[in-house]
Amino acid sequence: MIYITGDLHGDLERFRAKPLSKLKKNDTLLVCGDFGFVWNHSSEEEKILRWLGKRRYSILFVEGTHDNLNLLEGYPVEEWNGGLVRRISGNVMQAVRGSVYQIESRRIFAMGGGESPDLDTRVEGESWWPQEMPTQQEFEQARANLTQCDWQVDCIISHDCSGRIRSFIDMDDTHVTPLNAFFDELEQNCRFQNWYFGCYHLDKKIPPRHHALFRDVVALE
Repeated sequence: MIYITGDLHGDLERFRAKPLSKLKKNDTLLVCGDFGFVWNHSSEEEKILRWLGKRRYSILFVEGTHDNLNLLEGYPVEEWNGGLVRRISGNVMQAVRGSVYQIESRRIFAMGGGESPDLDTRVEGESWWPQEMPTQQEFEQARANLTQCDWQVDCIISHDCSGRIRSFIDMDDTHVTPLNAFFDELEQNCRFQNWYFGCYHLDKKIPPRHHALFRDVVALE
């Protein structure tokens, strides 16, 4: 089975509590950003990552705006289920932006990144990295990967959402980032069944196909 949840922010207790503790061998957990377990390379962090990597299921996450992107970029890239990943530890992997994966019978498009809401007050290298926003090259690679599958996927996993959905959640927010604009393009051109994103720390279905996730763990419909 494929399961999806929202931002974890390095909270190990989420894995020890229901329902994550019930995931079985060969299951896959998709995390919609802010994984948070790759932060400072401390010995305690490495111990936690080894523990996570030994889970009987796979963990694939897209990065959000509270992940140490400098450290993540240091992990080697490899192919996994038709897309590219960075293997963090054992069964723990980061999705490379714009990759398309074939997991079980589902085709899944993954695109991390975002823009920190408190960008003006955060310090680069401590809690903010300029590469949070995808580059033009990453957008083009995502389009190329989607073209290979005729812009048809079963599921989209991201941290941020489209500008249209962003305005639906917060009608007073008129700011649109390049990633929001790309996701608007994706909404218009891509055929998909469900889209899951985590940046709003909200568990809410936005009919007919969008899902804001935080603490809920849902099986892929």
